[in-house]
Amino acid sequence: MSLRTSIATVCLSGTLTDKLHAAAEAGFDGVEVFEPDLVASAAGPEEVAALARRLGLTLDLYQPFRDAEGVTEEEFADVLRRARAKFRLMQRLGVDTMLVCSNVGTATIDDDEVSASQLRRLGEAAAEHGVRLAFEALAWGRYVDDYRRAWRIVELADHPAVGTCLDSFHILSRGHDPAGIEEIPGEKIFFLQLADAPALTMDVLSWSRHHRLFPGEGAFDLPAFLGHVLRAGYDGPLSLEVFNDTFRQTEVLRTARQARRSLTWLEDQVARLPDPPVRADGPTRLPDAAPPTDVDFVEVKAEDAGAVDVLLRQLGFDFRGRHRSKPVRLWTQGRARVICNEQQARDWSPTLAAVGFEVADPAAAAARARLLQAPPVFRRTLAGELDLAAFRAPDGTEVFLAGPADGDAAWVREFEDGEPPADAPLLTGVDHVNLAQPWQRFDEAVLFYSSVLALDAGAGQDVAAPTGLVRSQIVCSADHAVRLALNVAPLAFDHPDGFPQHVAFTTDDVLAVARRARERGLRPLPVPASYYDDLQARFDLPDATLEEYAGLGILHDRDGAGEFTHFYTETVGGVFFEVVQRRGGYEGYGAPNAPVRLAAQHERSRRPGW
Repeated sequence: MSLRTSIATVCLSGTLTDKLHAAAEAGFDGVEVFEPDLVASAAGPEEVAALARRLGLTLDLYQPFRDAEGVTEEEFADVLRRARAKFRLMQRLGVDTMLVCSNVGTATIDDDEVSASQLRRLGEAAAEHGVRLAFEALAWGRYVDDYRRAWRIVELADHPAVGTCLDSFHILSRGHDPAGIEEIPGEKIFFLQLADAPALTMDVLSWSRHHRLFPGEGAFDLPAFLGHVLRAGYDGPLSLEVFNDTFRQTEVLRTARQARRSLTWLEDQVARLPDPPVRADGPTRLPDAAPPTDVDFVEVKAEDAGAVDVLLRQLGFDFRGRHRSKPVRLWTQGRARVICNEQQARDWSPTLAAVGFEVADPAAAAARARLLQAPPVFRRTLAGELDLAAFRAPDGTEVFLAGPADGDAAWVREFEDGEPPADAPLLTGVDHVNLAQPWQRFDEAVLFYSSVLALDAGAGQDVAAPTGLVRSQIVCSADHAVRLALNVAPLAFDHPDGFPQHVAFTTDDVLAVARRARERGLRPLPVPASYYDDLQARFDLPDATLEEYAGLGILHDRDGAGEFTHFYTETVGGVFFEVVQRRGGYEGYGAPNAPVRLAAQHERSRRPGW
């Protein structure tokens, strides 16, 4: 059994009825009704209530009710008038709990006794209508901005219809210690609202109104927060209240599913805490599935992938044959495997379409993905062919799950008429895969890869490009065996093949790979001479080394842990390749070199043959 779930209608785009349908289809148990959504709805309260019943949704909270406490007695008379009108409306809706926010605008009395007295009288009026009040400390409340003070006021009010609402954003954004939540009796926590957020330095109101995220997409420690709430004895729904400019303008059902996935992930994380709360109804633990242990293959899809074949041969890949039943070719070198797929690719320029991962237990990993509502991918498989579990990531990339391989993967045997290896392999595997994300799907992608594949999301950064800033974030396994770089192109970027994506291969001798590739006709991405002047100033490399780097298009970086030496191929369609050599404990991606690469690609994209 899972904990009950809810979502505030403010999280979603569309009309109120659109939001109710999406919440139900995504698997939520209930919703919070955001007052502006009801006010603007063509459906009246009775129609909304009836629709919710038909969809199997409960209406869990009506919100917000503002400026209710800390006011003069004259002003409080108007508070009671407003509240009674809302209580009657809630009766028509069938909602029994109202969110009361701490006063941010009209409060003139900084006195807990006054606030408690006013909440008590408000509670008396609410009880007459069968309504409860959940008092919440807003992070920007004029006097009450701490959940602990809000709870003290609720204690002083001492009324059965008055409790508190805990909101993770208001508590964690202010740096308040959530451990004190466990001192609040569970029956007096009337409601719980959850939101994640990126680590930003800005005023808390703007942060809250525009930059909240679903659990798992930001920097807050929500598993620990929810653990405190559940250990206090809270037995209501886990409800999402996320104000985000992107979510309010993206397709409603997709966002609802993204939101529901975040709560499934969060429950699993709470269940894995060292001291998980013990409840009969959860939190539910997902099937144990370790992160991928390696990249099994990458797939480039194109109507004509011949130019990709040429690049791979220049890099030293061996042609391993054609698939026995599909227009698909396989190239390998060491543990690096690249599939060129021309099936159902009419009018496609080369695109990075799929990534296969080796996982310890494919069945458990697939079960985890299904519970997280990862959209399945179906490909035609004939008798005798390996049927790999596959799911579609938010950007459309297909993600395949394969068992660990000792040598060649089992599916490699489906490729026939290949050539014997021509040379000893210099490439050893895949270092990382760089995937471009639509701007509106970036946060969803971070959650997808961190939840479905159990990868860790690192800190994000922006990289300068000629058309603007590229937003970038790494998700990787703890041992760095699997690394994905998720990038969002600047809005000004405009190219018919899209923002280029790439695969970086590992080697123990990047210079040998570059020399051999040059001998086979490879044209590396041109690097300006000024880059090498700067490199000399940064690292004082020998002149002979700099000369060779410049001749081969090699770039270099160094930090306190080690070194990173690499080069890029030209871009074919929307794909290019990188070869990297890591020395010591260097774990970065050559970030100082990324603007150079982006500028060079921008220059080349304006010429024929990009």
